[in-house]
Amino acid sequence: MMRQCVIIDCDPGVDDAVALLLALAAPELDVLAITTVAGNAPLKKTTRNALMLRQIAGREDVPVVPGVDRPLRRKPSGASEFHGEEGLGYMAAFAAAKGVADGHGVDAIIDRVMARPEQSVALVVLGPMTNLAMALRKAPMIAARLGPVVVMGGARSEGGNITASAEYNVWADPEAADEVLRSACDVVMIGLDATHQVRASEDHIAALARLGTPAGDVAAAMLRFSQDVERRIVGGDAPPVHDPCPVAWLMDPGLFNLRPCRIEVETGSELTRGHTSVEFRVDPATARHRWATSADAEGVFSLITDRLQQGPSLA
Repeated sequence: MMRQCVIIDCDPGVDDAVALLLALAAPELDVLAITTVAGNAPLKKTTRNALMLRQIAGREDVPVVPGVDRPLRRKPSGASEFHGEEGLGYMAAFAAAKGVADGHGVDAIIDRVMARPEQSVALVVLGPMTNLAMALRKAPMIAARLGPVVVMGGARSEGGNITASAEYNVWADPEAADEVLRSACDVVMIGLDATHQVRASEDHIAALARLGTPAGDVAAAMLRFSQDVERRIVGGDAPPVHDPCPVAWLMDPGLFNLRPCRIEVETGSELTRGHTSVEFRVDPATARHRWATSADAEGVFSLITDRLQQGPSLA
Protein backbone atom coordinates (compact mmCIF):
# COMPACT_ATOMS: atom_id res chain seq x y z
CA MET A 1 0.00 0.00 0.00
CA MET A 2 1.27 3.47 -0.94
CA ARG A 3 1.05 5.54 2.24
CA GLN A 4 0.26 9.25 2.16
CA CYS A 5 2.81 11.30 4.08
CA VAL A 6 1.00 13.79 6.32
CA ILE A 7 1.60 16.39 9.01
CA ILE A 8 -1.25 16.91 11.48
CA ASP A 9 -1.51 20.53 12.68
CA CYS A 10 -3.97 20.69 15.55
CA ASP A 11 -5.29 22.24 18.77
CA PRO A 12 -6.68 19.29 20.76
CA GLY A 13 -9.77 19.63 21.46
CA VAL A 14 -12.21 16.71 21.78
CA ASP A 15 -12.83 16.19 18.07
CA ASP A 16 -9.12 16.76 17.36
CA ALA A 17 -8.55 13.83 19.73
CA VAL A 18 -10.65 11.49 17.60
CA ALA A 19 -8.94 12.78 14.46
CA LEU A 20 -5.47 12.20 15.91
CA LEU A 21 -6.34 8.70 17.08
CA LEU A 22 -7.71 7.92 13.62
CA ALA A 23 -4.64 9.27 11.81
CA LEU A 24 -2.22 7.44 14.09
CA ALA A 25 -4.06 4.14 13.57
CA ALA A 26 -4.48 4.50 9.80
CA PRO A 27 -2.36 2.20 7.62
CA GLU A 28 -3.08 4.60 4.75
CA LEU A 29 -1.15 7.44 6.42
CA ASP A 30 2.48 8.02 7.35
CA VAL A 31 2.26 10.71 10.04
CA LEU A 32 5.54 12.62 9.89
CA ALA A 33 4.78 14.98 12.77
CA ILE A 34 2.07 16.48 14.93
CA THR A 35 2.35 20.25 15.26
CA THR A 36 0.30 22.14 17.81
CA VAL A 37 -1.20 25.62 17.89
CA ALA A 38 -3.22 27.76 20.26
CA GLY A 39 -6.93 27.50 19.56
CA ASN A 40 -9.44 25.41 21.47
CA ALA A 41 -7.08 25.81 24.44
CA PRO A 42 -3.78 27.63 25.06
CA LEU A 43 -0.69 26.18 23.37
CA LYS A 44 0.65 24.64 26.59
CA LYS A 45 -2.55 22.60 26.95
CA THR A 46 -2.98 21.67 23.28
CA THR A 47 0.62 20.42 23.23
CA ARG A 48 0.17 18.44 26.44
CA ASN A 49 -3.05 16.98 25.04
CA ALA A 50 -1.30 15.92 21.82
CA LEU A 51 1.37 14.16 23.88
CA MET A 52 -1.31 12.37 25.91
CA LEU A 53 -3.15 11.23 22.79
CA ARG A 54 0.05 10.08 21.09
CA GLN A 55 0.80 7.91 24.12
CA ILE A 56 -2.73 6.47 24.22
CA ALA A 57 -2.39 5.65 20.51
CA GLY A 58 0.91 3.86 21.13
CA ARG A 59 2.70 6.08 18.60
CA GLU A 60 5.56 7.69 20.53
CA ASP A 61 7.55 7.39 17.30
CA VAL A 62 5.69 10.41 15.91
CA PRO A 63 7.24 13.73 17.01
CA VAL A 64 5.03 16.38 18.62
CA VAL A 65 6.32 19.90 17.98
CA PRO A 66 4.69 22.99 19.55
CA GLY A 67 4.02 25.91 17.25
CA VAL A 68 2.55 29.42 17.55
CA ASP A 69 0.91 30.44 20.81
CA ARG A 70 -1.41 33.20 19.55
CA PRO A 71 -3.18 34.42 16.42
CA LEU A 72 -1.32 36.64 13.97
CA ARG A 73 -2.99 39.90 15.05
CA ARG A 74 -5.67 39.11 17.61
CA LYS A 75 -5.97 38.03 21.21
CA PRO A 76 -6.32 34.27 21.74
CA SER A 77 -9.93 33.06 22.04
CA GLY A 78 -10.38 29.61 23.51
CA ALA A 79 -13.37 27.30 23.26
CA SER A 80 -13.54 25.70 26.70
CA GLU A 81 -17.35 25.63 26.62
CA PHE A 82 -17.10 23.08 23.79
CA HIS A 83 -13.98 21.20 24.89
CA GLY A 84 -13.70 21.54 28.68
CA GLU A 85 -11.20 23.55 30.68
CA GLU A 86 -8.34 21.20 29.83
CA GLY A 87 -9.42 20.70 26.21
CA LEU A 88 -10.25 16.99 26.36
CA GLY A 89 -13.71 16.91 27.87
CA TYR A 90 -13.93 14.76 30.99
CA MET A 91 -10.46 13.23 30.60
CA ALA A 92 -8.08 13.99 33.44
CA ALA A 93 -4.80 15.52 32.31
CA PHE A 94 -1.60 13.55 32.85
CA ALA A 95 2.06 13.99 32.03
CA ALA A 96 2.99 11.85 29.04
CA ALA A 97 6.04 9.64 29.36
CA LYS A 98 7.69 11.22 26.32
CA GLY A 99 7.94 14.96 25.74
CA VAL A 100 8.02 17.24 22.73
CA ALA A 101 10.59 17.12 19.96
CA ASP A 102 13.18 19.85 19.59
CA GLY A 103 12.37 22.86 17.45
CA HIS A 104 9.31 24.88 16.53
CA GLY A 105 6.16 23.68 14.78
CA VAL A 106 6.54 26.19 11.95
CA ASP A 107 10.02 24.88 11.16
CA ALA A 108 8.82 21.29 11.52
CA ILE A 109 6.30 21.90 8.73
CA ILE A 110 8.85 23.58 6.47
CA ASP A 111 11.59 21.01 7.04
CA ARG A 112 9.41 17.98 6.38
CA VAL A 113 7.84 19.45 3.26
CA MET A 114 11.21 20.48 1.83
CA ALA A 115 12.83 17.13 2.65
CA ARG A 116 10.42 15.15 0.47
CA PRO A 117 9.37 15.20 -3.18
CA GLU A 118 7.10 17.97 -4.38
CA GLN A 119 3.40 17.48 -3.49
CA SER A 120 4.10 14.28 -1.57
CA VAL A 121 3.33 15.70 1.90
CA ALA A 122 -0.22 16.61 2.85
CA LEU A 123 -0.94 18.99 5.72
CA VAL A 124 -4.11 18.46 7.73
CA VAL A 125 -5.08 21.62 9.62
CA LEU A 126 -7.56 20.98 12.43
CA GLY A 127 -7.31 24.34 14.21
CA PRO A 128 -6.53 27.95 13.35
CA MET A 129 -4.20 28.22 10.35
CA THR A 130 -1.58 30.24 12.25
CA ASN A 131 1.27 27.74 11.95
CA LEU A 132 0.82 27.37 8.20
CA ALA A 133 0.53 31.12 7.66
CA MET A 134 3.80 31.64 9.52
CA ALA A 135 5.44 28.82 7.58
CA LEU A 136 4.36 30.43 4.29
CA ARG A 137 5.79 33.76 5.43
CA LYS A 138 9.10 32.15 6.29
CA ALA A 139 9.31 29.78 3.31
CA PRO A 140 6.85 30.76 0.54
CA MET A 141 8.16 27.97 -1.68
CA ILE A 142 6.36 25.32 0.39
CA ALA A 143 3.01 26.44 -1.08
CA ALA A 144 3.81 24.74 -4.39
CA ARG A 145 5.35 21.71 -2.67
CA LEU A 146 2.49 20.89 -0.30
CA GLY A 147 -0.07 18.49 -1.61
CA PRO A 148 -2.73 19.18 -0.54
CA VAL A 149 -3.65 21.28 2.51
CA VAL A 150 -6.80 19.74 4.01
CA VAL A 151 -8.55 22.11 6.41
CA MET A 152 -11.37 21.67 8.88
CA GLY A 153 -12.85 25.13 8.71
CA GLY A 154 -15.34 27.51 7.22
CA ALA A 155 -19.08 27.62 6.70
CA ARG A 156 -21.37 28.51 3.83
CA SER A 157 -24.95 27.22 3.70
CA GLU A 158 -24.90 25.96 7.31
CA GLY A 159 -24.03 29.30 8.90
CA GLY A 160 -21.46 29.56 11.66
CA ASN A 161 -20.89 27.88 15.01
CA ILE A 162 -19.17 30.79 16.78
CA THR A 163 -21.05 33.67 15.11
CA ALA A 164 -23.97 33.76 12.71
CA SER A 165 -21.70 33.25 9.70
CA ALA A 166 -18.28 32.12 10.99
CA GLU A 167 -16.85 28.74 11.93
CA TYR A 168 -14.54 28.77 14.97
CA ASN A 169 -11.20 27.76 13.42
CA VAL A 170 -11.37 30.50 10.78
CA TRP A 171 -12.85 33.05 13.20
CA ALA A 172 -10.07 32.43 15.76
CA ASP A 173 -7.39 33.65 13.32
CA PRO A 174 -9.04 35.03 10.18
CA GLU A 175 -5.87 36.79 9.05
CA ALA A 176 -4.00 33.47 9.00
CA ALA A 177 -6.80 31.83 7.03
CA ASP A 178 -6.80 34.76 4.60
CA GLU A 179 -3.05 34.44 4.02
CA VAL A 180 -3.27 30.69 3.42
CA LEU A 181 -6.19 31.00 1.00
CA ARG A 182 -4.43 33.79 -0.93
CA SER A 183 -1.31 31.65 -1.27
CA ALA A 184 -0.52 29.12 -3.99
CA CYS A 185 -1.55 26.21 -1.74
CA ASP A 186 -3.98 23.61 -3.05
CA VAL A 187 -6.63 23.77 -0.31
CA VAL A 188 -9.41 21.30 0.39
CA MET A 189 -11.73 22.89 2.94
CA ILE A 190 -14.12 20.66 4.84
CA GLY A 191 -16.38 23.04 6.70
CA LEU A 192 -19.66 22.92 8.56
CA ASP A 193 -21.65 22.26 5.37
CA ALA A 194 -20.14 18.76 5.38
CA THR A 195 -19.23 18.16 9.02
CA HIS A 196 -22.75 18.92 10.23
CA GLN A 197 -23.78 15.84 8.24
CA VAL A 198 -21.37 13.66 10.25
CA ARG A 199 -23.13 13.37 13.60
CA ALA A 200 -22.31 10.92 16.38
CA SER A 201 -25.42 8.95 17.27
CA GLU A 202 -25.76 6.88 20.41
CA ASP A 203 -25.10 3.80 18.27
CA HIS A 204 -21.86 5.27 16.90
CA ILE A 205 -20.58 6.10 20.38
CA ALA A 206 -21.56 2.70 21.74
CA ALA A 207 -19.78 0.94 18.86
CA LEU A 208 -16.53 2.71 19.75
CA ALA A 209 -16.95 1.89 23.43
CA ARG A 210 -17.39 -1.80 22.58
CA LEU A 211 -14.04 -2.01 20.79
CA GLY A 212 -12.22 -2.54 24.07
CA THR A 213 -9.11 -0.69 22.87
CA PRO A 214 -7.55 2.36 24.57
CA ALA A 215 -8.15 4.47 21.46
CA GLY A 216 -11.74 3.28 21.17
CA ASP A 217 -12.41 4.08 24.83
CA VAL A 218 -10.99 7.59 24.49
CA ALA A 219 -12.80 8.30 21.23
CA ALA A 220 -16.09 7.21 22.81
CA ALA A 221 -15.42 9.42 25.84
CA MET A 222 -14.67 12.42 23.60
CA LEU A 223 -17.89 11.96 21.65
CA ARG A 224 -19.87 11.43 24.85
CA PHE A 225 -18.62 14.80 26.09
CA SER A 226 -19.59 16.38 22.76
CA GLN A 227 -23.02 14.76 23.08
CA ASP A 228 -23.47 16.34 26.51
CA VAL A 229 -22.45 19.75 25.12
CA GLU A 230 -24.87 19.34 22.23
CA ARG A 231 -27.71 18.55 24.61
CA ARG A 232 -26.90 21.51 26.84
CA ILE A 233 -26.31 24.18 24.21
CA VAL A 234 -28.28 23.07 21.15
CA GLY A 235 -30.83 20.64 22.51
CA GLY A 236 -29.91 17.71 20.23
CA ASP A 237 -28.47 14.26 20.91
CA ALA A 238 -26.08 13.78 17.98
CA PRO A 239 -23.13 16.20 17.93
CA PRO A 240 -21.28 16.99 14.70
CA VAL A 241 -17.85 15.36 14.47
CA HIS A 242 -15.72 17.93 12.69
CA ASP A 243 -12.00 17.20 12.84
CA PRO A 244 -11.93 13.53 11.84
CA CYS A 245 -13.40 14.54 8.47
CA PRO A 246 -10.18 15.88 6.85
CA VAL A 247 -8.31 12.79 8.01
CA ALA A 248 -11.07 10.57 6.64
CA TRP A 249 -10.94 12.43 3.31
CA LEU A 250 -7.23 11.70 2.96
CA MET A 251 -7.89 8.04 3.71
CA ASP A 252 -10.95 7.71 1.44
CA PRO A 253 -11.75 10.75 -0.74
CA GLY A 254 -14.90 9.06 -2.01
CA LEU A 255 -16.59 9.76 1.33
CA PHE A 256 -16.93 13.45 0.44
CA ASN A 257 -18.20 15.46 -2.50
CA LEU A 258 -16.01 18.43 -3.40
CA ARG A 259 -16.55 21.38 -5.72
CA PRO A 260 -13.84 23.63 -7.17
CA CYS A 261 -14.22 27.18 -5.93
CA ARG A 262 -12.57 30.37 -4.71
CA ILE A 263 -12.66 30.97 -0.95
CA GLU A 264 -12.07 34.35 0.67
CA VAL A 265 -12.16 35.27 4.36
CA GLU A 266 -13.60 38.40 5.97
CA THR A 267 -11.03 40.13 8.18
CA GLY A 268 -12.20 43.76 8.22
CA SER A 269 -15.56 43.58 9.96
CA GLU A 270 -16.09 42.40 13.54
CA LEU A 271 -19.71 41.64 12.67
CA THR A 272 -18.74 39.12 10.00
CA ARG A 273 -15.19 38.30 11.18
CA GLY A 274 -14.09 34.92 9.82
CA HIS A 275 -16.95 34.59 7.31
CA THR A 276 -15.90 32.37 4.39
CA SER A 277 -17.10 33.53 1.00
CA VAL A 278 -17.26 30.46 -1.25
CA GLU A 279 -17.62 31.22 -4.96
CA PHE A 280 -18.33 28.25 -7.24
CA ARG A 281 -18.24 30.24 -10.49
CA VAL A 282 -14.61 29.44 -11.26
CA ASP A 283 -12.62 27.60 -13.90
CA PRO A 284 -12.14 24.07 -12.50
CA ALA A 285 -8.86 23.76 -14.38
CA THR A 286 -7.25 26.63 -12.48
CA ALA A 287 -9.13 26.65 -9.16
CA ARG A 288 -6.81 26.17 -6.16
CA HIS A 289 -9.63 25.61 -3.68
CA ARG A 290 -12.15 22.81 -3.23
CA TRP A 291 -15.15 22.94 -0.91
CA ALA A 292 -16.84 19.91 0.65
CA THR A 293 -20.57 20.03 0.00
CA SER A 294 -21.57 16.67 1.49
CA ALA A 295 -20.24 13.70 3.43
CA ASP A 296 -21.04 10.00 3.83
CA ALA A 297 -21.52 9.97 7.59
CA GLU A 298 -21.85 6.20 7.93
CA GLY A 299 -18.73 5.75 5.84
CA VAL A 300 -16.77 8.11 8.09
CA PHE A 301 -17.89 6.37 11.28
CA SER A 302 -17.18 2.94 9.79
CA LEU A 303 -13.66 4.10 8.97
CA ILE A 304 -13.10 5.41 12.51
CA THR A 305 -14.46 2.28 14.16
CA ASP A 306 -12.54 -0.08 11.90
CA ARG A 307 -9.16 1.65 12.29
CA LEU A 308 -9.45 2.13 16.07
CA GLN A 309 -10.27 -1.55 16.40
CA GLN A 310 -7.10 -2.54 14.56
CA GLY A 311 -4.75 -0.54 16.76
CA PRO A 312 -1.76 1.64 15.88
CA SER A 313 -0.25 1.72 12.41
CA LEU A 314 3.53 1.67 12.68
CA ALA A 315 5.72 2.98 9.92
